[in-house]
Amino acid sequence: MNLENYIGVTPDFPKKGISFKDVSPLLRSPEAFKEAIDRLAEMAEKYHPDVIVGPESRGFLFGAALAYKMGIGFVMARKSGKLPGVTMKVSYQLEYGTATMEVPADSFKKGDRVLMVDDLMATGGTFAALKKLIALAGGEAVACLTVINLEELHGEKAVGLPCESLMNLSDSH
Repeated sequence: MNLENYIGVTPDFPKKGISFKDVSPLLRSPEAFKEAIDRLAEMAEKYHPDVIVGPESRGFLFGAALAYKMGIGFVMARKSGKLPGVTMKVSYQLEYGTATMEVPADSFKKGDRVLMVDDLMATGGTFAALKKLIALAGGEAVACLTVINLEELHGEKAVGLPCESLMNLSDSH
């Protein structure tokens, strides 16, 4: 199955020159979504994760489904102020400003092998911040998996870990 057929593209969104990649059609197709999760699970096996973490919000969809498939736990990395109790936080630069991401302080046991999962890899800034957050909370980030990689942005360089994707697309089309 060619999963690229299930990715919507909206030119000049959210600003001129950016080509938004939409995973909604993939999520709407039970066959394509199952295929994506099955392929991500095959990719994930070699990293022997103890837990998966996904950033808000599309990382929740793919990460939770993958954790279920693999029989391991899932942690939501939330935007600042969305979690009760004691949290670990990290702030990072975005294309249009700054953001803060947090997880509950007890999300990981010391030495947990943590696999980061999201829908898309662009510049790698979110994953680099997530890697720091995982370390702050006691885990060890081992790799990142995405459905889409915007290959010309080379986000994997910002992460400094193995990064794999189901497909490589261009940011410009």
